[in-house]
Amino acid sequence: MSLKNNINLLNISQVSLGGDLEGAVSLLKKLIATPSFSKEEDKTAYLIEEFLQSKNVSAERFLNNVWAKNKYFDESKPTILLNSHHDTVKPNKGYTLNPFSPDVLKDSEREKENKLFGLGSNDAGGALVSLMAAFIYFFDKENLKYNLVIAATAEEEISGKNGIEALLSSNNFLQSVNQNPEHPFRDWGCIVGEPTQMQMAIAEKGLLVLDCMAEGKAGHAARKEGDNAIYKAIKDIEWFLSYQFPKVSALLGSVKMSVTSIETDNKAHNVIPSQCSFVVDIRVNELYTFEEVLNIIEKNVKCKVQARSTRLRSSFIDLNHPIVKAGLSLGRTYYGSPTTSDKALMPFSTLKMGPGDSARSHIADEFIYLDEIKEGIEIYIKLLQQLL
Repeated sequence: MSLKNNINLLNISQVSLGGDLEGAVSLLKKLIATPSFSKEEDKTAYLIEEFLQSKNVSAERFLNNVWAKNKYFDESKPTILLNSHHDTVKPNKGYTLNPFSPDVLKDSEREKENKLFGLGSNDAGGALVSLMAAFIYFFDKENLKYNLVIAATAEEEISGKNGIEALLSSNNFLQSVNQNPEHPFRDWGCIVGEPTQMQMAIAEKGLLVLDCMAEGKAGHAARKEGDNAIYKAIKDIEWFLSYQFPKVSALLGSVKMSVTSIETDNKAHNVIPSQCSFVVDIRVNELYTFEEVLNIIEKNVKCKVQARSTRLRSSFIDLNHPIVKAGLSLGRTYYGSPTTSDKALMPFSTLKMGPGDSARSHIADEFIYLDEIKEGIEIYIKLLQQLL
């Protein structure tokens, strides 16, 4: 059910970035027009820093991460972090529009010019500018029950180490928000802005990527020589295809394993390959640790298995958490998300929620509806009002 059927919407002129919805869209257009591929976000970081400073907000920067805290930040109070990313993937070859041209075009179903196209518009520019709007709305209000911190971060699309993870561990940030480096973030919570149609992703699958290597013995293909590593790999790939982990999550479903790449170093047609490598993408529910998953795999396959990283673990925020309860009071529904975000790297309870639709992320001619941004701003502010 739409929020419009449950609460009185705020006047958009009171809540948006530039005094009206057009101000929010104006900033998003600038971000779209400025390429910000992962590890190359310096120009959009500057735009965000400049924008906050134009609103008399003292913005700070670490690498390509920009953050600010509310005017009356009080270290004795708990803190809510508002976070989204400003990096993008590279545009795919299916684009028919210029990915860096922020065009607002007419939507035939809604019969108005309402679709803002451009790379990063949906993932996650709409969420970012909406969170910035909410932060600015509360920035100079006194006697809030919580502190607010806004963070526009880098490298989310590649799960890079110079994004939110680096920011939260940097002395710059810890000193700015008065956190003890030995025991930080004891009373913190977070809203991560990603396209969820403004519903609440309270759980998220973890991501485990495996590099697997089957080993055989080289030989001439014309004779009965060698031990074909491809055939060995096939047997293990068949296990990855057929095995079902017994514990199924009510929110996240089962653990899902997908073989996504396979190759051999040998390119000659007449040589039996001695090695065959393949990659497995595994989405892990909250009922298994990565160590448990790896233990099961290693007991069932013969290839060598190497995990690229164990950083992106499954995450969950309790339904009784104040942030979630505030969302529920506004008629928001909750679900488990199969995709991974910076939520996985937060050392505190985090809700993933934002305008836009995850199904539009990374597609050709990516877009977001303008009224999704409007609704996103309104719901973020209404949710925070429940807490602050």
